[in-house]
Amino acid sequence: MCIFCKIANNEIPSNPVLESEEFLAFHDLNPKAPVHILIIPKQHVDSFSEISGAMMERMTPFIHDVAKHVGIFESGYRLVTNSGENGGQEVKHLHFHLLGGARLKWGHFDDADPKDFF
Repeated sequence: MCIFCKIANNEIPSNPVLESEEFLAFHDLNPKAPVHILIIPKQHVDSFSEISGAMMERMTPFIHDVAKHVGIFESGYRLVTNSGENGGQEVKHLHFHLLGGARLKWGHFDDADPKDFF
């Protein structure tokens, strides 16, 4: 069982923000912004490539509710998911990073040299 499944099953403690029957939002242990929340389906889904349209349709309003709950819905936020090894996914359970609380910079490719990718 993966770490996010254990969190969803209350086998590992988390710092929850909001919860529904299907989804859970909790604070990231290593925040990259003043607000950094992880949002997961409680049912195991490996990655964004595996989520059904029906589940994503139900998850979208939950994500909106989380952004409202933490006070960043109006001011703006970044929603990120990594999918697969080349996408940087470290935990093989679909999760979205909700980041906000400040004006966010776009810096993850600042030091990248495009010729390194070709």
